[in-house]
Amino acid sequence: MAQATTSKEIVILEEESVTLPQGFTAGGLHCGLKRKRLDLGYIVSEVPATAAGVYTTNLFQAAPLLVTQESMAKENKIQAVIVNSANANACTGEQGMKDAYEIQHNFAGELGVQDHLVAVTSTGVIGELLPMEKVNNGIKQILNKENEDVNNFLQAILTTDLAVKQIGVQMNIDGKTVSIGGAAKGSGMIHPNMATMLGFVTTDANIAHEDLSAALKEITNETFNMITVDGDTSTNDMVVVMANGLAGNNQLTKDHPDWELFKSGLKIVSEALAKKIARDGEGATKLIEVKVDGAFSKDAARAVGKSIISSNLVKTAIYGTDANWGRIITAIGYSGVPIEPYAIKVSLGPIPVFENGLPTPFNEEEAKQYLEQENVQILVELNQGDDCATAWGCDLTYDYVKINASYRT
Repeated sequence: MAQATTSKEIVILEEESVTLPQGFTAGGLHCGLKRKRLDLGYIVSEVPATAAGVYTTNLFQAAPLLVTQESMAKENKIQAVIVNSANANACTGEQGMKDAYEIQHNFAGELGVQDHLVAVTSTGVIGELLPMEKVNNGIKQILNKENEDVNNFLQAILTTDLAVKQIGVQMNIDGKTVSIGGAAKGSGMIHPNMATMLGFVTTDANIAHEDLSAALKEITNETFNMITVDGDTSTNDMVVVMANGLAGNNQLTKDHPDWELFKSGLKIVSEALAKKIARDGEGATKLIEVKVDGAFSKDAARAVGKSIISSNLVKTAIYGTDANWGRIITAIGYSGVPIEPYAIKVSLGPIPVFENGLPTPFNEEEAKQYLEQENVQILVELNQGDDCATAWGCDLTYDYVKINASYRT
């Protein structure tokens, strides 16, 4: 039984995933891209689904992203996603594009749908061609009943991740139960503005494409784009939402009375997945949450939060349980945001460490004990306005270097 909690009118199901909404199936298998683990996964909707996506800002966009964006632009609908791990199919030139189209075409053939209704995505090592014989053999078998299991999908999309990332929510709209399910992967090469992360969100809501796309972009800026692990922005990042309408509610638009309720559900799913990615950063031992309040604009609050969470010196201090507030102040100072140094207050959780331009006396042992917790908060009060933002990241450990020093082996 999935653990359930309630947020206002939204039921949160921590152990649910992309198959929670009506009409979605998912699965995966091992086709030989990894030594032993599952490496080819899929999500399929019973009917074509209204779709929206956000993509990496890296100029070296991988072939699968280009193919998927082109396909989704045709009628703003997809019916399936196929994803492989272990190989990013990035920086692979014309052959990489041909391979992405071939994967799309072959999976569409297995489903009996048009090619453009299949989204393609990949994650893994950059610059190596896909072993297409293995991939195509996997596609031929992937829809076999024994491979249909959402846990297979969750495992197939992982690279250096240590944990699967999933969540579901449900709410009542127009007397119908509307569900949203999410799954993601991401552990390294994670930085705001999309990272080496893939996010998959499904819903059975009936929703207009323009409004779904606008909501996804807005919520991504508040969630997925507010995490960092190591400051690297990948070639393959993508978040896709599929809405198949099978819940039977009246079409959701910005004018629908339950529009904000739906958006809240989508934000809960996106934020939960983003935090799970940050916590599962390569070698990480802690989740760091930076809350910035009192900014003169939302963008200013985000910039300060991102600057702090991206600082390797802050991240290593948290790992070492060192209450070195000077590193936090430094990151605020180079954030590019005009600030008033003598107005700022900084706290480590409940412990004030800096205020009015001067250090605040605090108990070092108490601060050390706080930083030994798995979840650490850094609170920043700018005292310049009413806007706020939250950013998430992880500590930087010796294991991060070990993992990435031998990533290709």
